Amino acid sequence: MKYGYARKSSVQQSLSIQVAALKEAGCDIVRQEQGSGTTRNGRSELAVLLEFMRDGDTLVVTRIDRLARSMRDLQNIVYELQNKGVTLTALEQPIDTSTSAGKAFLDMLGVFAEFECNLRKENQMAGIQAAKKAGKYKGRKASVDTAAVKELHQSGLGVSAIAKQLNIGRSSVYRSLA
Repeated sequence: MKYGYARKSSVQQSLSIQVAALKEAGCDIVRQEQGSGTTRNGRSELAVLLEFMRDGDTLVVTRIDRLARSMRDLQNIVYELQNKGVTLTALEQPIDTSTSAGKAFLDMLGVFAEFECNLRKENQMAGIQAAKKAGKYKGRKASVDTAAVKELHQSGLGVSAIAKQLNIGRSSVYRSLA
């Protein structure tokens, strides 16, 4: 049996193209979700598929980066599938884990998917650093009124009492006093 998996990262993206391609490829069931491909946390539809699939089944994705953006996660998913006798196929890439060439191509594309993700993070950090130098990036506003914490502390209140009065955590009080 063929099972399809479609994933999008953000609300603005659409799954319709992936779902249509997976159904056209003969997938009887297509599971879909929104979530980051850099981790398996919070991806319940993928977890359901990995639990449900049996020997002889095939997991189909449109592209390998829809399955994972981390080489470690990709390898773990493929390992779990292989242990169950399940093969992995990507429609837009020559990946089919039932063949040696497909397995080799999978590893190469997994490396590039992780590389692309790391480049995006580096570019984002470079942009933040440039914005900080230009004075345009201030970070998020402080959620704790440091002056109020210090004033209450000077009036003789203890850390727990300050935290309770300002409805903040004790660690926030300690950071404000440091």
